[in-house]
Amino acid sequence: MFFWESISNLKPKNSKFLRYVSLGTCATILALILGWNAQPSIANNPPKASTDIVLTQTGSDKPATLVQRGKQYFQSSQYANAISTWKQAADIYVKQGDRLNHAIVLQNLALAHQQLGQWKESDQAIALSIEILQSDSQQPKLLAQALNIQGNIQLAQGKAQDALTIWQKAAATYEQLGDKDGAIRSKINQSQAMRSLGLYPKAKDILQQVQIELKERPKSSLKAASLLNLGDTLRLSGDFKEAKIVLQESLEIAKKLNDSSIIADALLSLGNTTYSAKQSAEAIGYYQQAAIAATSPIQKVQAQLNQLRLQIEAKQPESAQLLLTDLQTQLSSLPPSRASVYAKVNFAQSLVKLNPTSSDRQTSAQFLATSAQQAKEMGDPRAESYAIGYLGNLYEQTQQFSEAQTLTEKALILAQTNNASDIAYRWQWQLGRVLKSQGENSKAIATYSESVNTLASIRGDLVSSNADIQFSFRDSVEPVYRQLVALLLTPENGKPVSQENLKAARKVIESLQLAELDNFFKEACLAGMATQVDEVDPQAAVIYPIVLPESLEVIISLPDRSFLHRTTKISQDKLESLLSELRRSLRRTSLETDIQDVSEKIYNILIGKETESILAKKKIKTLAFVLDGSLRNLPMAVLYDGQQYLMEKYNLAITPGLQLIDPRPLKHQQLTVFVGGLSKETQNFNALPNVEREIQQIATLVSAQTPLLNETFISESIQKQISKIPYRVVHLATHGEFSSDAEKTFILTWNNRLGVKQLGELLQSREQDSRIPIELLVLSACKTAKGDNRAALGLAGMAVRSGARSTIASLWSVEDSATATFMEDFYQELATLGTTKANALRKAQLSLLKNPQFTHPFYWSPFVLVGNWL
Repeated sequence: MFFWESISNLKPKNSKFLRYVSLGTCATILALILGWNAQPSIANNPPKASTDIVLTQTGSDKPATLVQRGKQYFQSSQYANAISTWKQAADIYVKQGDRLNHAIVLQNLALAHQQLGQWKESDQAIALSIEILQSDSQQPKLLAQALNIQGNIQLAQGKAQDALTIWQKAAATYEQLGDKDGAIRSKINQSQAMRSLGLYPKAKDILQQVQIELKERPKSSLKAASLLNLGDTLRLSGDFKEAKIVLQESLEIAKKLNDSSIIADALLSLGNTTYSAKQSAEAIGYYQQAAIAATSPIQKVQAQLNQLRLQIEAKQPESAQLLLTDLQTQLSSLPPSRASVYAKVNFAQSLVKLNPTSSDRQTSAQFLATSAQQAKEMGDPRAESYAIGYLGNLYEQTQQFSEAQTLTEKALILAQTNNASDIAYRWQWQLGRVLKSQGENSKAIATYSESVNTLASIRGDLVSSNADIQFSFRDSVEPVYRQLVALLLTPENGKPVSQENLKAARKVIESLQLAELDNFFKEACLAGMATQVDEVDPQAAVIYPIVLPESLEVIISLPDRSFLHRTTKISQDKLESLLSELRRSLRRTSLETDIQDVSEKIYNILIGKETESILAKKKIKTLAFVLDGSLRNLPMAVLYDGQQYLMEKYNLAITPGLQLIDPRPLKHQQLTVFVGGLSKETQNFNALPNVEREIQQIATLVSAQTPLLNETFISESIQKQISKIPYRVVHLATHGEFSSDAEKTFILTWNNRLGVKQLGELLQSREQDSRIPIELLVLSACKTAKGDNRAALGLAGMAVRSGARSTIASLWSVEDSATATFMEDFYQELATLGTTKANALRKAQLSLLKNPQFTHPFYWSPFVLVGNWL
């Protein structure tokens, strides 16, 4: 389903975007001064803001009439008609020798071609427009505008560096002209390109500059529109709190100016932002206000569709049914446009979700068939692909697989031939499901694999768009990977799963880990590289469990590049119950025998004696786990074989995947350690009195500067120290919490909370030689969030985002005296020549196990090593 963007995903934010201005005879300017939301999304947003530029023109007014008509087609999302009309106008301007108006129409054509995914034609049109304008030094503002359009088109094709360079030129031109508004908009564009390139601190810096500059601008519709787009950019980067503040400021200005269009836009964006922040009740309120404030029928429908989605999610069937009936009437009267096609597809999906009866399926099918025909008549293959694909999905749900396959294949061809990868992956996935249902497993595997490859190619686009559409990673992306793994691990004709399929399944699991972290950060921020386990450690095995609806599958990658496979038939609900039972039992008041009983059950599912005998023959000393789902919240150290804990036999590590591992071992030279933390109570968090002892002991064991303790443990001081000295270890003895929500993952400083992204930026701000990496980040007093079965995803996120090769942290809060003892032992072991991080961790845990005061698993098991274990 789609999740509607401000005004819509298909119209400019500012109602003045396409104002037709006439002095004598003038061409209307459709071209934007920037590509707001330049990243492509499922709805493939067009530009959302523009300016009024008046160009006089002599001769007949026929081309101006054509430009005006093309504008109307564009506004109603009839892009093929807009292109046809503007081409006529362009031909006339060429014959008249009117180069400037020809250049303007070419900008319009570039935008329309972009909407249809016609990149070659879009590139050619904007390049010719720029060539014409560069030959006329009297029109620098028009040139800057054309550059902004070109940047938008480049970014939409994944050419982020080219887009950034172009937008920097545009900003420089605007600044030379003294056009502050144009420069601000170009800077917002630059931030989007920087995010695509992974330059997150720079993107944040430039947005902060924009906010400062906007504060100095007088209240105007232009300022309100700029704030509106800035708010949406912040939302796409996952900064929901700041986005909400900026959007509320935009709304306040629009209300004072009585700018009804921006009022409606801001309310819709606030609804999207509060929804993304999981504030559903508040989001519904904003959508209701947006529907009331709407200045067009389609705008009202889009706000109400978002409201309907939330009411269905919140299980409010009565209110949802009332809204559904009202929407059905409104949709029937909408004129043909891409927006109305998307709205009808959205409605059809909601209708089936709310009322999965045969009559409602029939109504949905009629809406989808009508929408597909309208899209075809408009010459909009993207919208046609959507409608046909979801019609195929309806047939799939009713198990009419032959019809479903035919429709899905048609939708896929339309998507692929029109550069719509963001929807092509859906139809590849859907076709895979249909083929599997017909028993054609080998064809299904091939189609699923194409879907996974397509997802990999659009990582950045998918992440940046998923806040704008009715999109759920858990529903729309994650199942593609899991279902493909299930297919690959299905035995054929009673034979064991082939090594080739095990290798392919391992690769898919690694890709899922990467996709989950992308979704966690709301950024495609991680670059993976294929790494073989024997390249990392010839005495390590990597264990990949993956949770499927009716089984737990385990793939074990061995140093000789062979794979083991074990399957345990257990429902996901039963497995989750077992994992929760073990986690609840890991309290200091629990009997150790109770812990061992449930832990042994999980040991037998994950590893078992038979597998261990193979590991012994292979002389395996280290087990690295690429954990899935709720398994991430459990320490593998506590797995019990009936006689010993796993930690007593093996070095252990957790990794989000070998592709994220820097395989180089720890260099045993003098370790320079940054040490900081909190021993006093602050911000309603309890005092940690043994932190002072922990910090003092570490300072005696390693080379450390004066620790930052309590009042001195603030962001500014941390950054100042870390930026000057190339520390190889960063030790933070402070409260922290890991959550599946990046916004709720943090560590505590004296006066603030450092979020996962802020910590990453702070640790990577070093002025010293960046070739000396942070070997180890230690977080000694953290815990995972209660009631969040994916909370440890936050630990993995913090580990990879910090830039450190390895991270040691605790899954729950342990008495700080036990933590202090553990850390002393760990650093002593780490200083021993030839010791790996994983081995130092294991020996420190063994010391606690043998200490009568801390022998219970509650004390020694929560400490985990994430990342490089060498």
